[in-house]
Amino acid sequence: MIIEKIIQLALEEDIGLGDITSDTIFTPEDRARAVVVAKEDLVLCGMDASREAFWLVDEEVSFQPLKKDGQWVKKGEKVLALEGRTLSILKAERTALNFMQRLSGIATASRQYAEIAKPYGVMVVDTRKTQPAMRKLDKYAVRCGGARNHRMSLADSVMIKDNHIAAAGSIAAAVQRIKNAIGHTPKIEVETTTLDEVQQALDAGADIIMLDNMTPAQAAEAVRLVAGRAITEISGGITKDNLAAYCQAKPNVISSGALTHSVPSKDLSLKITEYIK
Repeated sequence: MIIEKIIQLALEEDIGLGDITSDTIFTPEDRARAVVVAKEDLVLCGMDASREAFWLVDEEVSFQPLKKDGQWVKKGEKVLALEGRTLSILKAERTALNFMQRLSGIATASRQYAEIAKPYGVMVVDTRKTQPAMRKLDKYAVRCGGARNHRMSLADSVMIKDNHIAAAGSIAAAVQRIKNAIGHTPKIEVETTTLDEVQQALDAGADIIMLDNMTPAQAAEAVRLVAGRAITEISGGITKDNLAAYCQAKPNVISSGALTHSVPSKDLSLKITEYIK
């Protein structure tokens, strides 16, 4: 339901007041066929969102996927065929492509990150640094690419970060408050930036220790200090270029906000192929 609302808002933003160009040139009786083509190599994602965009404009538009989400598509390949009212296809075009292009960009980046990390046995996950209101779609695209999701929202798991620690007074105090309130079953993750903080998190009984904004060498030293007594997660400043170096530190998990907060969209284009009389 939330995805439908997002797409409806996107359509209202683009065509809420009409389409002065298409409405002037065409009538509701005009019909056409069209295809969506990949203009570069990519991992496809966003077909469901695209279909929803077309069908919210006109549920009679024929939507025929030629490729599937998560599939590697080469430049020049057709991913989708459409048939219906010319007005409907043109009015939904930009909204549908915007979703497909962004989500395909995330999926493609996620595939690249996951493939780099695979030989090291390290899991790559995303963060909450997603487009506002787009989190479910962004995180779906990450999974399509072969990476994994971190928490979806603040309610999903306990993560004690720097400001929690500052306000509570110490790592030990923050962890103890959590344990006193919610018991022993939820895993507790603690963000650390130094080896001293890593030791504090271990002493406090953290289940997961985030090694935040450390160099690869510092992270490797921290992983050795933990020595399997907690799950280790490296985060902060992770890019495709430095991912392998961080994988060599041998953490369990590496999280990267770059999968969603700044990934470039992929180029897909809709082309009218035939006017139907």
